[in-house]
Amino acid sequence: MIRFLALTPGEDAPEVDAAIRRVIERGWFILGPEVEAFEREFASATASEHGVGVGTGTDALGIALRALDIGPGSEVITSPLSATYSALAILSAGARPVFADIDPSRLTLDPQAVVAAVTSRTAAIMPVHIYGQSADMPALMRVASRYNLAVIEDCCQAHLATCEGRPVGSFGHAAAYSFYPTKNLGALGDAGAITTNDPQLARRARRIRNGGQTDRYRHDEYGVNSRLDEIQAAILRARLPFLRRWTERRRALARDYRKALAGAPVEVPVEHDSGHAYHLFPVLSVQRDAVRRQLDSAGVETLIHYPIPIPKQKAIGSTDGCPIADRICSEVFSLPLYPALDPSAIARVSDALRAYAVTAPDR
Repeated sequence: MIRFLALTPGEDAPEVDAAIRRVIERGWFILGPEVEAFEREFASATASEHGVGVGTGTDALGIALRALDIGPGSEVITSPLSATYSALAILSAGARPVFADIDPSRLTLDPQAVVAAVTSRTAAIMPVHIYGQSADMPALMRVASRYNLAVIEDCCQAHLATCEGRPVGSFGHAAAYSFYPTKNLGALGDAGAITTNDPQLARRARRIRNGGQTDRYRHDEYGVNSRLDEIQAAILRARLPFLRRWTERRRALARDYRKALAGAPVEVPVEHDSGHAYHLFPVLSVQRDAVRRQLDSAGVETLIHYPIPIPKQKAIGSTDGCPIADRICSEVFSLPLYPALDPSAIARVSDALRAYAVTAPDR
């Protein structure tokens, strides 16, 4: 069986074990020295001045919006192709998500669709760097500048990704990261962070994450309880030095996949930037269910990211039409890709795909 993902510690196990013991022996579990050190180290790794550890990637997005005073009465333009948590974060801030369609090749926000979605209530753009592929940030920043909009980058699937040589997360006013266990840099539980170059935004985000407190028992604004805990911060610190090497392994595996799948009955999305971080390796097929059954029978696990466009989620209740995202969501599925994947597995995946008799139609 070729598993879709491996989540247990591997080469990093000694460092992770030592980090957990260090926190337990210290006896300090919330907002302590491990969180402070991780905030500094992760900010440095992502070319940012400030890091703010929070409970989840969703909280990171919502708190960043609130720290920018984006809330009730405001609209935030975002992608219909993402985990629904992206839009839920906008709702948590009291704002309204507006969905602009995606570029059919890049699978991220189409800048021209964003322009068409701007209204007098638009306050921000929230591009999602999906699957590890960066959005077209230079074009989106031009749109933001034209309409005086804030930009909050959803980097939850794009640790160490770059766009035209520049780190994602360094373009906008703030960026949000998730360290959910499946992420390229994963905790052993939920965790997230905000990065920014704005010291005032960072200070306010720290206040909001801790109940709006300016001092112990003094709450000066409405806040939430979203504090990165010391054990998860210590685990992330232990794993951060491995991240660059793990990212290069992902890129190497992706290159192998692209060669092996040439002529296979799936469409492989274009790599638009060598800085792609390959959180996932998605492919497309109009016969998705049948192809996945073939792979399953050959012992290859696959998953769908994501089967339902966010505007069509009942919890969101949007009427925004995004036909390109609709099509992608009906065809996309993900093949196994993670740093510990044996490169020989790629040939087995390719062979299983080639055993499927139907050739993917031209587009």
